[in-house]
Amino acid sequence: MPTPKKGARLGGSASHQKKILSNLAAQLIEHGAIKTTDAKAKLLRPYVEKIITKAKSGTVADRRNVLKLIPNKAVVGYLFEEVAPKFEGRDGGYTRIVKLENRKGDNAPISRISLVTEPTASTEAERANRVAASKRSQGTASAETQAETDAPEVEAETATDSAAEAEAAEVQAEAGTEKAESVDADADASAIPASPVVEDPTTADTVETVKTEATENR
Repeated sequence: MPTPKKGARLGGSASHQKKILSNLAAQLIEHGAIKTTDAKAKLLRPYVEKIITKAKSGTVADRRNVLKLIPNKAVVGYLFEEVAPKFEGRDGGYTRIVKLENRKGDNAPISRISLVTEPTASTEAERANRVAASKRSQGTASAETQAETDAPEVEAETATDSAAEAEAAEVQAEAGTEKAESVDADADASAIPASPVVEDPTTADTVETVKTEATENR
């Protein structure tokens, strides 16, 4: 006998759970999306995906097996003829579950389960296009990064040259200022008149007295 699965069971018994999942699967295939509780959506997802996998083969044996799980010929025919061909390029992941607000009244958590019929972008051509676009974007980004890296160096060199020129200009200005100051000093010195030589009268009298005394002694 199969080992009973752990956890809560829908409806209380195994047979009741099978009936619930069968009805939910039929409604999902017919309408494309249904709202139900989180517990039922989680159990319905693998149940429906196995059925869709069998419907993709399209054999008579698989159709009979699906009829055992969903005893509704109209729904099974729609599944094999309309729904299954939409999943030819998809290897699993046929359903999507989206959580919604809790149900009013009993506050039960509600989810929306739907069939994913959007085309997949998994062909080799599209994949090659994505790879080429990624390489182009990486090349553009690297070129921009290199340009940004080189730009500061040029700016630094320009700034260094400008600083050197500014320093040279300051040195020249200081030299010109000093030269102008020396020229002004020379001009001031030449403009000052020469002071007259003043003889000391006391010294002259002393010389004459010495000469007189020498004459008398002779």
